Amino acid sequence: MNIIIINGPNLNLLGKREPEIYGSATFEDYFETLQSQFSTVNLSYYQSNVEGELINKLHEVGFDYDGIILNAGAYTHTSIGIGDAIKGIVTPVVEVHISNTFGRESFRHQSYVSPNAKGVILGFGMQSYQLAIQSFLA
Repeated sequence: MNIIIINGPNLNLLGKREPEIYGSATFEDYFETLQSQFSTVNLSYYQSNVEGELINKLHEVGFDYDGIILNAGAYTHTSIGIGDAIKGIVTPVVEVHISNTFGRESFRHQSYVSPNAKGVILGFGMQSYQLAIQSFLA
């Protein structure tokens, strides 16, 4: 099984950015944990702060992979283009967020990803990614 995790803007700052919300671990460290925990899954990882690069990656993997785990970061709430990209591919997408976006600012309550996603997992910290992987294995 081939699953890719795609992270959007500012998630390259995990471990440094707002540790009270996002924790103190880097995503790269956590990704190694996921690879070891799900050793039978071919996990890959991509991160970009650029909306068009995220759309290009969705197009690139959206017909060949078994699953996409997408944390579009702030683009979740602003990018019709990312929502349309998900609508245009066949690989199922699980939307994830580290924080509970509904417990934060009201602009974070809108998602252009959710209507096109297989499911949404939010508010479980980095474990949100683990839960998303498990959803593809169930």
